[in-house]
Amino acid sequence: MTLLSAVNRVCDIVSLSPFDSVYGSDEPNAQTMVAMAQEAGDEIARRADWQKLLKAHTAAASPVTLPDDFQRLTPGGPVRTAAGVFVRPVTNSGQWAVIARISAAQPYFFIRGGQALFSPASAAASAVIDYVSRNWILHDPDGPQDAFSADDDTTLFPERLLVKGIVWRWKRQKGLAYEDNLAEFEADLAQEINADRGAQ
Repeated sequence: MTLLSAVNRVCDIVSLSPFDSVYGSDEPNAQTMVAMAQEAGDEIARRADWQKLLKAHTAAASPVTLPDDFQRLTPGGPVRTAAGVFVRPVTNSGQWAVIARISAAQPYFFIRGGQALFSPASAAASAVIDYVSRNWILHDPDGPQDAFSADDDTTLFPERLLVKGIVWRWKRQKGLAYEDNLAEFEADLAQEINADRGAQ
């Protein structure tokens, strides 16, 4: 399902005429639909660690600049040394200031200013950082990106969630009852997240 087909599916549901094109259209409803598609997709991408958004980055030295598409670290031990030892996270700058000055056998890392810093610095050599990409849109032939740029863009999560996410937003904006649509969206989102994780 593409951006255009998702929007036209929404049009079927909310009783609007379908569009020949939506991205870059001057038609106000088309512009609103694209904006809502972007908003819905951003939310869906943030709400789960979708398999197709999981990436790994190999460090060379400390500090290492995080990839341009870095959104957040994956939960539960996202950084490990070349030897396979988990690197402990530090989330407080005061704690990091102390840890960075001491010599410890346990490696630590700290995220600051788009970089990952390691202590000891030697732990960074070939360390692997598992992260979730912010690029949830597939734009052919350029690859993943985080914003729609064409009618034929697709999503890297189940497309039906995009339709459901647009529908309740559209109804809310128009002052229509949207609570049932929102509840359906939330139920389907939970189901798709479980399916993506392989849960039963």
